[in-house]
Amino acid sequence: MAFGGGGGRGRMRLDEEAQRKANAEAPRIPHLWRRVGRMFVPYRRRIAVTAVLVVVSSALTVAPPLVVQRIFDRALFPADSSGPHLHLLAVLVGVMVGLYLLAAGLGVWQTWLTSNVGNRVSGDLRVALFRRLQSMDLAFFTRTKTGVIQSRLQNDVGGVSGVLTSTVTSIVGNTVTVAASLAAMLVLDPRLTLIAVVVMPVLVVVQRRVGQIRARIATATQESLSELTSITQETLSISGILLSKAYNRQRFETERYSKENANQIRLQVRQAMSGQWFFAMVTVIVSSVPAVIYLAAGIFMDRGAGAGITAGTIVAFTAIQGRLLFPLMSLMRVALDIQTSRALFARIFEYLDLVPAIEDAADAVGVADAPGPVGRVEFRDVTFRYPDASGRSRPTLDRVSFVAEPGQRVAFVGPSGAGKTTIVYLAPRLYEASSGAVLFSGEDVRRLRHESVVDHIGIVSQETYLFHATIAENLRYAKPDATDAGIEAACRAANIHDAITSFEDGYATVVGERGYRLSGGEKQRIAIARVLLKDPEVLLLDEATSSLDTMSEKVVQAALDEASRGRTTITVAHRLSTVRNADVIHVLEAGRIVESGNHRQLLAAGGLYARLAAEQADA
Repeated sequence: MAFGGGGGRGRMRLDEEAQRKANAEAPRIPHLWRRVGRMFVPYRRRIAVTAVLVVVSSALTVAPPLVVQRIFDRALFPADSSGPHLHLLAVLVGVMVGLYLLAAGLGVWQTWLTSNVGNRVSGDLRVALFRRLQSMDLAFFTRTKTGVIQSRLQNDVGGVSGVLTSTVTSIVGNTVTVAASLAAMLVLDPRLTLIAVVVMPVLVVVQRRVGQIRARIATATQESLSELTSITQETLSISGILLSKAYNRQRFETERYSKENANQIRLQVRQAMSGQWFFAMVTVIVSSVPAVIYLAAGIFMDRGAGAGITAGTIVAFTAIQGRLLFPLMSLMRVALDIQTSRALFARIFEYLDLVPAIEDAADAVGVADAPGPVGRVEFRDVTFRYPDASGRSRPTLDRVSFVAEPGQRVAFVGPSGAGKTTIVYLAPRLYEASSGAVLFSGEDVRRLRHESVVDHIGIVSQETYLFHATIAENLRYAKPDATDAGIEAACRAANIHDAITSFEDGYATVVGERGYRLSGGEKQRIAIARVLLKDPEVLLLDEATSSLDTMSEKVVQAALDEASRGRTTITVAHRLSTVRNADVIHVLEAGRIVESGNHRQLLAAGGLYARLAAEQADA
């Protein structure tokens, strides 16, 4: 559990880190946006239809002001001063209403297509990220906070979903609107158009600077959000709540969360306010242009240079120019959003680009094609070091060799830290051996498909994990197509059927978060039943009874004995009473096998095993 977090010092480091990351990502921007663009390729047909709709509907927005010019100059105030032409006026008004109706209908269709494509791309991105995380090796999860991972999936993808949903159509639509508006303004009067757009280049330069600031703030905001998510996940889980209550640290945890929340509020406010003065300035400038146009038109007319400038022209020109405000503001906001989302996309692609430390070889085969019997496990001079940045860590296992033949019961005992659990991780290739070879069915596991190896192995660990679901659903996790009869048979073999049927809802009983509604012995026996339902050839038992009381241990041990019948069983144990009947017991010390034999032989040898047995007998 990390106890860093908020405060001024933390904020300063956060902002500096955000700046550093933003700068580091700068050279990769073109490549990053190409990757974003490729995510839209599967939906190119819908995007093409959307683009056509956007162009048409955007072009239609310029037509009504041109109709207004005709209404003023030809229908309401004709040059012959004969009074209003009501028939022409009715036709032109009808055209205007028709244009509005057509634009509205196209807009609804466009919004549906845009939302559909954007949300599908966001969903694809979220699934791709989840798939990549699922493929990562165990070491990645031991060194990365769960809350940080959750933040990448939820907060970062959620942060770019708006950009994915509306950016393309917004850029195309608003660009067409701006271009069409400028073209119409040029047609009406080029001189007035020049006056109307003279400040545009200045706004573009200022917008770029604002976008850089927003990108830095966005990075800092997401880092803070990751920390908030991490604190929530750590402290509001069952284990975290138990820990904080056991040590009376609720106030400390609340203060820690409050500090980081205050930091998040500060960053959110900064992000919301960044660029507001810029947009206010844009609004004032664009809104003031009509007044400037009126003045310019008056000056031109006063000096005899007002040819072609009529009341209809001025009304139409200012109407079109007024329509520039919204698309121009939207384009600038989109540009800022793109710059802001760059940091989020960089964080997402950072995870998508992760390379699992353990991957199948190109020529990997299944266990069925291995040369040896299924269920044979062998370690040949295996050395293993847990990932360490310095590379100078002491090996957890040091040149360990042993063989577990099909159906044989092999046990590993020894002091804490001797490397026992590491063997359980290496056998199914959850970690990669630093040197030497781990063989399964006579083949190096690096030459076998990982899924194929895992299909033949069942693991029961000390910390049983159950989902917040029913007992039946937890059991079917091992075999989704299992029948009710198959589930009951597995539970009877695990000595848990009678306990389950004694519950009011039986197999439909919801076990609660991490199975906390069940006793330790009940959870362990359900875990054993789950493994039995999988029916693997190899069973790995990692301290499966060490956290149980004596009575529960006896019941669970009986279930384990039944489960191991006819299977290759590798047992890691602290209590020697649980391995007395093993065919071979290997004694580990400081990562090496120092003794091997059965229970009687090891007691008679008077070595480490005998000393451990004596210590436990005296306890």
